[in-house]
Amino acid sequence: QVQLVESGGGLVQAGGSLRLSCAASGRAFSMYAMGWFRQAPEKEREFVAAVGWDGGSTRYTDSVKGRFTISRDNTKVYLQMNSLKPEDTAVYYCASGQYRTALAFAGGYNYWGQGTQVTVSS
Repeated sequence: QVQLVESGGGLVQAGGSLRLSCAASGRAFSMYAMGWFRQAPEKEREFVAAVGWDGGSTRYTDSVKGRFTISRDNTKVYLQMNSLKPEDTAVYYCASGQYRTALAFAGGYNYWGQGTQVTVSS
């Protein structure tokens, strides 16, 4: 069984930064793509960023390009979030992919963390 544990969320003012981390255990972490998704109140879960199995490829949703950076090492995946905006407020979820390729849809991921709250005040 795969376990994903997110950390690093919190309350920050607009323009600030946060770094989310996701620790994975239970399978060969380095063999699969990893992704970050988010869900704001009364909205559907949406894709944020993904990184391929070897860290060589990344994908971002348009609204975070140039502000967020996804990266990974042997045991964790990270989401560096800069220039945060109030519309970035959401619960952020880490996800482990079914494939090596970084995919931008939830169906490409089969394990999910519990989420970490990010709140950006104006």
